[in-house]
Amino acid sequence: MKLIQHAKEWARRIKRDVVTVYFAARNPNTPIAIRVFAVLIAGYALSPIDLIPDFIPVIGYLDDLLIVPAGVLLVIRLLPPEILVLSRLQAAAVMERPTSRIAAMFIIGVWLASLVIVLRMWMAWQ
Repeated sequence: MKLIQHAKEWARRIKRDVVTVYFAARNPNTPIAIRVFAVLIAGYALSPIDLIPDFIPVIGYLDDLLIVPAGVLLVIRLLPPEILVLSRLQAAAVMERPTSRIAAMFIIGVWLASLVIVLRMWMAWQ
């Protein structure tokens, strides 16, 4: 049971830190090199499309378990302390809001539309 609780807490911290990195990337006082890296990491973490699709057994989750946390950790370590504090405050405010079911439906719709397009292209190729 402790392992599950620990994993849930770790996932919550990563989610909070991804949003923190997003706000740090939008902060004009963040150094430009860190901003570029933060945009890449936040964009990849928040994107519904993965480098390695999750449906591939074991390997599909490697990017979620390794790439995203490593990138987030690096950005957070590189951020100036005052920007990190401000970004964490902004992230906490956003995380307290209720989730949007409309946004979830939109993302699912994009995935389904993509799947239909790929299947049609595959069937036309056959």
